[in-house]
Amino acid sequence: MATPHQEHTDHGTHRHGPDCGHTAVHHGDHLDYAHDGHLHREHAGHWDECEPAGHAPHKDHEHVHHDECGHAQVRHGDHVDYLHDGHRHAEHGDHWDDH
Repeated sequence: MATPHQEHTDHGTHRHGPDCGHTAVHHGDHLDYAHDGHLHREHAGHWDECEPAGHAPHKDHEHVHHDECGHAQVRHGDHVDYLHDGHRHAEHGDHWDDH
């Protein structure tokens, strides 16, 4: 059975890569690229939206991210994710979610 995915149909002809100017984010076995508040991944000749499925709190995450915490920031929709130890963290209530 194929893994469900959401194709980004309005992506146009832009090709993400090491010199494209968008932030690359390691995500499992591939790279996502932060572009216009979305995360894109290449898949079978097109670009997919690479979004988390469901709510995934990052347990035991005591570090508080902020503008000067030293972790790279990636605009993601209506909030900012922080790149930390191979994860994207997003503030959610009184905890951090693992995107």
